[in-house]
Amino acid sequence: MKITGIQVYQIDLPLHEGSYQWSGGKSVQVFDSTVVAVETDAGITGHGEVCPLGPFYLPAYAQGVRAGIGELGPHLLGEDPTRLGPLNWLMDRALQGHPYVKSGLDMACWDVLGQASGQPVCELLGGRFGDDFGLYRAISQEAPEAMAERIAGYRAEGYRRFQLKVGGDPAEDIERIRQARSVLEPSDKLVADANTGWTQHEAARVVRAVRDLDVYIEQPCRTYEECLAIRRRTDLPFVLDECIDSLRPLLRGHADGAMDVVNLKISKLGGLTKLKQARDLCVDLGIAMTIEDSWGGDIVTAAIAALAHGTPPELLFSSTDFNSYVTTSIAEGAPQRANGRLSSSTVPGLGVVPRMEVLGEPVLVIR
Repeated sequence: MKITGIQVYQIDLPLHEGSYQWSGGKSVQVFDSTVVAVETDAGITGHGEVCPLGPFYLPAYAQGVRAGIGELGPHLLGEDPTRLGPLNWLMDRALQGHPYVKSGLDMACWDVLGQASGQPVCELLGGRFGDDFGLYRAISQEAPEAMAERIAGYRAEGYRRFQLKVGGDPAEDIERIRQARSVLEPSDKLVADANTGWTQHEAARVVRAVRDLDVYIEQPCRTYEECLAIRRRTDLPFVLDECIDSLRPLLRGHADGAMDVVNLKISKLGGLTKLKQARDLCVDLGIAMTIEDSWGGDIVTAAIAALAHGTPPELLFSSTDFNSYVTTSIAEGAPQRANGRLSSSTVPGLGVVPRMEVLGEPVLVIR
């Protein structure tokens, strides 16, 4: 089987809640997502999706996805999309860095492999555990009482894990954490996610002030070294995210005892192939994981579900369903949450069929 063409689509994904806000006053109202179609000479087309969380979250931005595919795509013509190892090797040599550019292409090739083999991608990634898995709900940054109210509402919908967006004024963040915890049951999990927003001295204030609460602290500061310093000042469980962008920092974090949980994002590492490597390493090391991506719609949600459902439940801390956050559906067949839980598709490939009437005309075609 050979790749004969690549088509790229741009789609806007507005949010049900109107906007999404996190540390440093960052916010997004409409997400700019890129859908990639990889065509083959066997008549099979696979699809992937990449949706950065704006240009100010990670070293990734929406127009960069499309520009990067324009640079990288011609190198893939004539290659076998079912040989994921050699394909990723080629992408890393044809385009240095820019893992987020490669993510949608790799995802689409897994979709091709699943369709060609008659297997769901979840089974190809290792096989599913149980019937479904638990999701977290991200709580956009607002006043403390408003965030607590949102948590109570989402808890009524079945969620039992909550990612509270903090990383602002330490005094207000302390109140956010306290009010959020007060509306939860003891078995519920609360993560205070600063998204690198605190300086080291601010993070030290917060962890000291909430040390009596059952809360996880996520990525308090920008650098690994700053986060490690805060980790060593608290006995609260600790999550690392933004600074874990490959296997190297993951291994370093394990050696240093820097985290109890790690967030693995598909596009941050460069696709399902590399995220599977990280997931399997975490399983071997006994590190709990949140399996997710920066953002996305139906196709990203299907890819997240395929990997998350194949993760041992005791090491799957949480996952997410981004297609429930946005108002636009871009594909049929995507997993849909039920009572705060999700299950991956049982259809060959990712199990999604793009809604071409929504995607419109491609913005880039490579032949």
